[in-house]
Amino acid sequence: MDSLSNLKRPKASWHRKKRVGRGQGSGLGKTAGRGGKGQKARTGNMRFEGFEGGQSPLQRRLPKFGFNSPNRKEFAVVNVGDLEKFDAGATVDEPALRKAGLVKGRWTGVKLLGQGKLSRKVVIHVHRVSEKAKAAVEAAGGSVTLVPLMAHKPEAAAKAHAGKGAKA
Repeated sequence: MDSLSNLKRPKASWHRKKRVGRGQGSGLGKTAGRGGKGQKARTGNMRFEGFEGGQSPLQRRLPKFGFNSPNRKEFAVVNVGDLEKFDAGATVDEPALRKAGLVKGRWTGVKLLGQGKLSRKVVIHVHRVSEKAKAAVEAAGGSVTLVPLMAHKPEAAAKAHAGKGAKA
């Protein structure tokens, strides 16, 4: 193989498509390879995954379980030891954590946990913080400020739904 432009299939690596139901001489005429009569000989036979011959299938017999709340909040976790990347006196917030590569992807907010040690004074703005993490940051001379989660203003919701619904 020199390049993708001159690839060739291996010799005898393919088969002709079976053309069923094309007369007795084709070898696949009359019943077209389906044998005699019966459910499997009919069109639209029930050969899909999970079919049990009319018996109630296993996936319907088993109980349903689990629930994912549509309003759940998921937080990106950052440990106190990870904040050693930042200079002394730096302000650490979500954009700074993303730039440093400590927070990636979509999250509701950022939570600071107390694993590791912090030797620098940093100012931290996060959405949630554990008691141990707060104590560790304050012991190093820094401060933790809780930022409220972004919530939609009630007037914005009212404006979005204005003019919809029954008129009084």
